[in-house]
Amino acid sequence: MKITFLGHASLLIESNNKILLVDPFISANPKASHININDLKPDYILLTHAHQDHTLDVEPILQNNSNSIIICNAEISTYYISKGYKSHMMNHGGSWQFDFGKIKMINAIHSSSFADGTYGGNPAGFVIENGQKNIYIAGDTALTMDMKLIPMRTKLDLAILPIGDNFTMDIDDAIIAADFVQCNKILGYHYDTFGFIEIDKEIAKQKFATSKKELILLEIGEQITL
Repeated sequence: MKITFLGHASLLIESNNKILLVDPFISANPKASHININDLKPDYILLTHAHQDHTLDVEPILQNNSNSIIICNAEISTYYISKGYKSHMMNHGGSWQFDFGKIKMINAIHSSSFADGTYGGNPAGFVIENGQKNIYIAGDTALTMDMKLIPMRTKLDLAILPIGDNFTMDIDDAIIAADFVQCNKILGYHYDTFGFIEIDKEIAKQKFATSKKELILLEIGEQITL
């Protein structure tokens, strides 16, 4: 499994010869100006919730990839199906076996609405199991006790957690979240895009190291392989 950080909360994941794009917010992020969305050819687009900083580039990307399938909650799915796009709707606690692996939709504590005010349903995270590696994409969320349920079913190889504070967990809560999901390898995201969520990256890494955990902070466009 390969994971490329595209800035903010956007990820490109290669799993079993399929390409998954997570929460595409790229074209309006000046820090990601070197990423051309026209080069992205996802088989699936995973959406954790409807906020513009997670869905901005969905439709421009789908215009060039008409066979891509959106994986999301029922309300977001209905929104895009009404526009003529393909979607697989899910809801919290549900799982589905896709050709790239199995997805389970996980609770998240946040809000969710489109830029036009349309209700976006409940926010979510995803656990992905592809037969070799298992990852947790938390989405935008506060620290929640529901995270303790994840290791009861799945042993994680990587947890992808928001760390920017203000709108989501901060560094200290993310360390607790890592304990809850029983995973010591963390990829941080949802930080530094704009002023409200800027962090001191060295302090963040030091705090994780003190807790005997690894915090990975990728440059935009940088990739890790599990």
